[in-house]
Amino acid sequence: MSKIATLEIDGKKHEFPIIKGTENELGIDIKALRGATGGITTIDPGYKNTGSCESAITFLDGEKGILRYRGYSIEELAEKADFLEVCFLLIFGELPTEEQLSKFDKDIKEESQVDEDMKKILDGFPKSAHPMGVLSSLTSALIAFNPGSVDVDSEEEMYGAIVKILAKFPVLAAWTMRKRKSLPLDYGDNSLGYVENLHKMMFAKPNETYVANKIVNEALDKLLILHADHEQNCSTSTVRIVGSSHAGLFASLSAGISALWGPLHGGANQAVIEMLEAIKEDGGDTAKYIAKAKDKNDPFRLMGFGHRVYKNFDPRAKIIKKAADEVLGDLGIEDPVLDIAKGLAEVALKDEYFVQRKLYPNVDFYSGIIYRALGIPTEMFTVMFALGRLPGWIAQWREMRLRKEPIGRPRQIYIGENLRAFKEISER
Repeated sequence: MSKIATLEIDGKKHEFPIIKGTENELGIDIKALRGATGGITTIDPGYKNTGSCESAITFLDGEKGILRYRGYSIEELAEKADFLEVCFLLIFGELPTEEQLSKFDKDIKEESQVDEDMKKILDGFPKSAHPMGVLSSLTSALIAFNPGSVDVDSEEEMYGAIVKILAKFPVLAAWTMRKRKSLPLDYGDNSLGYVENLHKMMFAKPNETYVANKIVNEALDKLLILHADHEQNCSTSTVRIVGSSHAGLFASLSAGISALWGPLHGGANQAVIEMLEAIKEDGGDTAKYIAKAKDKNDPFRLMGFGHRVYKNFDPRAKIIKKAADEVLGDLGIEDPVLDIAKGLAEVALKDEYFVQRKLYPNVDFYSGIIYRALGIPTEMFTVMFALGRLPGWIAQWREMRLRKEPIGRPRQIYIGENLRAFKEISER
């Protein structure tokens, strides 16, 4: 017998079905609420208690520190899969066979050329422009060079659009960084793997032979995998709600990039480094800032510690901490900012104040450390996040369109003025 939730208003009872997910999550289905109650709605700022959809892509249990893509644990995927395999898994639902992966890789490489006129758009931005603003604009501009709308009922057209954006997005991201650093634009090398080619496009110098670093590329691969999807967060919800109007894939992704830009979302790893640099400028006394973080009357907050969803250790942070240690060890970097980061992490993992409150270093903390160690400019950190989140956004957009979900249209509780008469200007 299915469970029912009963809501009583003014003595009248209304029943709503309770739906159950495959991981035993329960949700009250209130689709019929307004009709059944004569217009009553719910109020839930930030949608913290509201499920906007049913999804088969990502399972997240913040209390237990669990993250799975299509049923596969993040720990196993980070250890055994590469980023392109995870892209295929998220978007199409299953890990690819060897033949499918080979075709996927080949098809992406064939679409990796970007129209030369895109360079004119890039040239229009000053070097001081934030890379996320540039990336959002370039992604949106792809619509002009690919004006045909995608027939979501055509597997061939859907696949073609997916392959195009997976191919061109890393090029646009790399160009964004190279413009800022006054380096010539690079198309990469199709003989390289997806992540290795991304690294080459970002860092290759025209007068030097590119030499790949296995540890660096493995760390990048893991970072992209760990950021690939994270359920219905701000940017993902944005992609879905924009796509629900039947806006195209590229337009929906551009909106997601803009949502990701905010310091409370994708900009968190940039905020971590900015905090560490501020501590360094103030003398580098980690004990002083640990004390400030504990003082409830002090406005200072440690960036990169704790997580809105995870009430335990961020499972992604456990994985990336090891990669961070390997990168720092392999590159032999001496950086006082990274020394401060290691000092803060060591204290937070042992100090009773942080342990009791479960304020552990999260994925943003360690990803910022790795990106800095690799020589990626701080303002590019969120672009790297977007590169990782791309397959998740695509998967969510595709799922929403295939499920033929209705256009997103939240309600509100109006708290403005009641009806009033217009006053002539002489009477105001």
